[in-house]
This record gives sequence, structure tokens and C-alpha cells, in this order.
Amino acid sequence: MSVASSAYLEIVDFIAGGTTPESVVDFRPSLEVQLRVAELIEREKGSGLSTEEKAELDHFLELEHILRMAKAKARQIIAHGR
Repeated sequence: MSVASSAYLEIVDFIAGGTTPESVVDFRPSLEVQLRVAELIEREKGSGLSTEEKAELDHFLELEHILRMAKAKARQIIAHGR
């Protein structure tokens, strides 16, 4: 399984397991996923990425955007007491 697939599966498992606003705020991708994203970003700045790697990085960035939005909403829910 690719790291991109495992990133999606991590999020799917997280959502399917049931969430609370607090668990959304606390969610972090695995170290494996974090290292892969860092590697792709570093390589993009240097030697560049293949088409497949660029697509993988784009998917990670989309997931990150969704997670940031969910975390912001969860923080609002927590602050306003549901």
C-alpha cells in the first residue's frame, strides 16, 4: 500500500471510529505520513517531483486543508459548548 493510500485510510479509520470535537482537534497523521510529506516538499524545492509524486503531494495538501477546516470548526464547537 502506498503512503498516500495509508494517509487516506488513517483518516477514514479515524472518522469511522466516531469522533468528538476534541478528537478532531487532537488528530495527527502518523509519523510515516508526516515524514513522506516532508520528503516530498523538500524534493519539490530541490530536484523536483515526478508526475505521480506531485499528485501524491497535492492529495496530501487537500487532506491537510480539510483537516484544518475540521479542526477550526471543532474548536468553535468546543468554545461555544456544543
